[in-house]
Amino acid sequence: MAITTFSSREFNQGSSRARKAASNGPVFITDRGRPVHVLLSIEEYRKITGKQQSMAEMLAMPEAAEIDFDPPRLGDNIFVPVDFS
Repeated sequence: MAITTFSSREFNQGSSRARKAASNGPVFITDRGRPVHVLLSIEEYRKITGKQQSMAEMLAMPEAAEIDFDPPRLGDNIFVPVDFS
């Protein structure tokens, strides 16, 4: 895992470079030589926080339109009458 550092000015001038660097490890963004922000890939963020994507988040992603999802049908006998006797 590579750790990269960008000054605020470098980050503002080349945010695409910072995003590419974040795929290889955290990117520290400094202001006057002091770290003030960290840029992480979403995978790394989820590892650190332990958060999983919800089904709604997954379906909201633009790539979701390309997913074939055809769940099996449960049939007509889902509901069974209750005998209260």
